[in-house]
Amino acid sequence: MQTQNVIHFNSISDMVDVSYFKPITMCVSCIPLYKTIVSSAVRHCVIVNLSLPPTPPSLVSIAMSRSIVRQSKFRHVFGQAVKTEQGYDDIRVSKVTWDSSFCAVNPKFLAVIVESSGGGAFLVLPLSKMGRLDKNHPLVTGHAGPVLDIDWCPHNDNILASCSEDTTAMVWQIPDQMGTQPISEPIVVLEGHSKRVGIVTWHPTARNILLTAGSDNLIIIWNVGTGEALISMDDHPDLIYNVSWNRNGSLFCTTCKDRRLRVCDPRKREVVAERMAPHEGIRPMRAIFTRDGNLFTTGFTRMSQRELGLWDPTHFEEPIALLELDTSNGVLLPYYDPDTNMVYLCGKGDSSIRYFEITEEPPYVHYLSTFSSKEPQRGMGFMPKRGVDVSKCEIARLYKLHDKKCEPIAMTVPRKSDLFQDDLYPDTAGPDPALEPEEWLEGRDEDPILQSMRDGYVPPKSRELKVARKNVLDSRPTPRRSMSSRDGSANLPVIKNLKATVLSQEKRICDLENKLSKYTNGTA
Repeated sequence: MQTQNVIHFNSISDMVDVSYFKPITMCVSCIPLYKTIVSSAVRHCVIVNLSLPPTPPSLVSIAMSRSIVRQSKFRHVFGQAVKTEQGYDDIRVSKVTWDSSFCAVNPKFLAVIVESSGGGAFLVLPLSKMGRLDKNHPLVTGHAGPVLDIDWCPHNDNILASCSEDTTAMVWQIPDQMGTQPISEPIVVLEGHSKRVGIVTWHPTARNILLTAGSDNLIIIWNVGTGEALISMDDHPDLIYNVSWNRNGSLFCTTCKDRRLRVCDPRKREVVAERMAPHEGIRPMRAIFTRDGNLFTTGFTRMSQRELGLWDPTHFEEPIALLELDTSNGVLLPYYDPDTNMVYLCGKGDSSIRYFEITEEPPYVHYLSTFSSKEPQRGMGFMPKRGVDVSKCEIARLYKLHDKKCEPIAMTVPRKSDLFQDDLYPDTAGPDPALEPEEWLEGRDEDPILQSMRDGYVPPKSRELKVARKNVLDSRPTPRRSMSSRDGSANLPVIKNLKATVLSQEKRICDLENKLSKYTNGTA
């Protein structure tokens, strides 16, 4: 096949512009080449004309638009705040200067760290108790200093852990029915840190395993069933910013004030991977594990621009993806959904929530959209997947803390069907632990025990259709029942009175007829 002309393109925009292609003769076989050029973002390309029947420019434009738009069922996820009466008002959110979320939520309760005199306290509300908070609603008190972090147990919706500036961590049993008296007696007090404890997080698969990290640069892993410390690690020379377990709880990652990102094996008591300055800025970083074992990080550039990154801990030399976002002072708190592989970024002091999808295709971290509101957020809570409303195609729910209220925000995938959406709701981690503490400590690892989301689906009542098949043999009109048989014995006195009235009237009529006959015959 013989070529005629050689065309040089200087940018992708020249290729996308259909008017540029009008003098070019192009065949259908050239379209895959154009797709390759657009997807790989080659800036200087050589395209040749072929002496075959031309393809209309509109077809070329359609082929290119399809290659540019990424196919994903989460592209149109949108956030929507609930109505005012469905929020939680009159909550005095804590003003302590600590970069934690101040909020924890599960399918039964909402917990918020609040302002309190004479020690630290937090508020626990049933999710159904919406509206204005009762002034006499009891608090959970027991810490001698301000509470810094709280976390619900993934295996028991009534168990919550808290940590405080008083150097202790506590585990609480929250009753289903809150009384009128404050809860001040924890079921266990964990004492092992010499300075304030700022991080508390539960093991994702093992029962009763809790991790705490303090300002003494010490990480302690506890068995809260016995109250004893199982593992202690002092590998961090400076303040620990955050800790995150991987999916099966065999490793955890940490970020530290020394600007290092570490991956630790707690049972070997060693750091298995380390990266110096994944973000060049000196401000705090955050890191979480993804379901594939990669690390998603947020931090700052040298010019104080906020930045996110995706890293392979086995090849820490170069990032999988690195993306600059904006210029702001707030630390970005990442909330990760392993079922959809989506990350929600919430910055303290921001009035927006950005969400991204992580895939195996370049550029690996795909921006989806932003939920924006007027008021800045003080903190954020993230509902476990088993607590979302599957009948409304809700894939995530966040609880945004304002100065004096908590506002739920639902993330929804628009779907027209009311049927259960299997592609949106794969089996998710359930409340049953996969391991006992002794099994995990001996070196055994298990993924979370999954449960189906279909049980949480309740079809809308307005769409229920009941079909009653009619028997054609029953088409004859039914005979009318008498008054007595229809009304029953309750109307017997009325019937007796009517009968008596009828009898008296019949007698009177007979008397009148007799008198009339006498007058007529002349006998009267």
